Amino acid sequence: MKDQQTKNTKEQVKLPEEPVNLIKEPDDLEQEEVLGKAYDSRLMKRLIKYLKPYSKWVFLAIFLTVGVALLSTIRPYLTKIAIDSYIVNKDPIGLRNIILILLGTLVFQGLVQYIMTYLTQWIGQKTIFDLRMELFKHIQKFSMSFFDKNPVGRMVTRLTNDIEVLNEMFSSGIVMVFADIFIIGGILFFMFSLSWQLTLIALSVVIPLIYTTIIFRKKVRIAFRDVRYYLAKMNAFLQEHITGILVVKIFNKDKTTLEDFKKINYDHTKANKKSVLYYSVFFPVVELIGAISGGLIIWYGGGKAIEGAITIGILISFIQYSEMFFRPIRDLSEKYNIMQTAMASSERIFKLLDRKASIRDPKNPAEFTDCKGNIEFRNVWFAYVKENYVLKNISFNIKQGEKVAFVGATGAGKSSIMNLLLRFYDIQKGEILIDGINIKDIKQSDLRKNIGLVVQDIFLFSDSITNNISLNNDNISEEKIKDCAKIIGIDHFIDKLPLKYLQNVKERGVTLSQGQRQLITFARALAYDPRILILDEATSSVDTHSEILIQNAIDKLMEGRTSIIIAHRLSTIQKCDKIIVMHKGEIRETGTHYELIEMGGIYSKLYQLQYKETFAGNG
Repeated sequence: MKDQQTKNTKEQVKLPEEPVNLIKEPDDLEQEEVLGKAYDSRLMKRLIKYLKPYSKWVFLAIFLTVGVALLSTIRPYLTKIAIDSYIVNKDPIGLRNIILILLGTLVFQGLVQYIMTYLTQWIGQKTIFDLRMELFKHIQKFSMSFFDKNPVGRMVTRLTNDIEVLNEMFSSGIVMVFADIFIIGGILFFMFSLSWQLTLIALSVVIPLIYTTIIFRKKVRIAFRDVRYYLAKMNAFLQEHITGILVVKIFNKDKTTLEDFKKINYDHTKANKKSVLYYSVFFPVVELIGAISGGLIIWYGGGKAIEGAITIGILISFIQYSEMFFRPIRDLSEKYNIMQTAMASSERIFKLLDRKASIRDPKNPAEFTDCKGNIEFRNVWFAYVKENYVLKNISFNIKQGEKVAFVGATGAGKSSIMNLLLRFYDIQKGEILIDGINIKDIKQSDLRKNIGLVVQDIFLFSDSITNNISLNNDNISEEKIKDCAKIIGIDHFIDKLPLKYLQNVKERGVTLSQGQRQLITFARALAYDPRILILDEATSSVDTHSEILIQNAIDKLMEGRTSIIIAHRLSTIQKCDKIIVMHKGEIRETGTHYELIEMGGIYSKLYQLQYKETFAGNG
């Protein structure tokens, strides 16, 4: 059982095959984490575009970076002047002045560095804010088929971890690289100006340093790739199992789930520990190479100082420059890793941004300002996957104000009718018309604002009852919210709550009963006053008392509207103007309740079966 659970966990991150008109996502997270280039000019050009709104601040940050580099590299040179010009010549006034200059340099450098650090972090935060907003806005445009095939945990990883990696690049990567390069350039300039021989001696360790850096870079790239892979896997696992905590508890899967999470968590920790190991080796090795360089300077420079070829001030400043030289080298190694992970993250983000929505608004949308509610399906064929059709040659008419029910066994295609009417999915063949206009010629927002939907799978946000009814729509007044609640019959229980309409229902409305949550969704539909109303198993999740309570509210809700009811309980649809019976994706029977009973077909058998079950239950 545990092996099966682990297998299922691994399979949950795989993506089914996409339709040919969409950009394909990788088949699984492991393939998705293929190592990319450390620097990709194509990706970098796209990333730089996000800095354009803040270009003047970026140039200011680079200017300040040059200032910090200049101020930091001038200090050892001032030390050389202090020793050779004032200490050796026993000039206390000159020494005092140079010390004051040195102190002033340190203070000014600290101030400039503070402004530069604040500015670069501010640029990074502003940039990732813009990018995260763009990505979230883009994700909302995708059709339901995209969300059917992509784990929520993966989307969370894209919007949080991947973008946070880019924050590191924007705030401490691009600009700070300039700082390190300028510091190295400044150090080399002063070193060569003081003594080219000592400079060559100091740089003799550069080749082993470069070799060490290359090895470290390769190792840490693999480690970071593994960290990202297991992080995305962990997010997907947590999202799924916390959402499904009820199933975990009721089937006593706590220990099994914990063991599965322990494995993923251990792999993530192991990958992190590996990267820590590489860093713990690399930095001491760089320090050792720096110490060897310092030792060579003292050995060679000390001999030259004894001979009088160079001054003590030059020797001491060289030791300082040698120590300073390896700091930006270490920083550049870190910047390389930031850049490499940023390239990998940006590639995944841009792959998502480049993905075209499969359902798009028409270039020249038809006017749809006064919806009447006439619905027509003409020879509609639809499949979720390739040619495995769940609806076959469906044709029917619903006139303005009619109440039409769809019944049939599970999988007959009833809910697919609702999905297609709302254009959550597009059909493969045929036409769907509202008031004679093909829904593909109508803007999705115009279409959906005229359709109200109440489904069995209730969803409430972690917010107040008021906002869950209005969904923060400013056009829906507080008075209208209360009127809708009164019509539906939930005003009594709301008034008993401590904060009444401002009561927070918590995530998915856990503080309310199933029936109360369902009733709020009825009030939500009523508040939006749609011309077309769809009730998809809307009463199947409520108890008998709640069902009786909302039955009258349903009648009021459907009044003057074209209404589509998808129901298993046939007792709730007997008053409908027309009942359409579906079986295996086809329409088999159409008529009123009494016509279908007399027909003695599928509907009659379903009704008799439910009647017997009801009778037996009452007995």
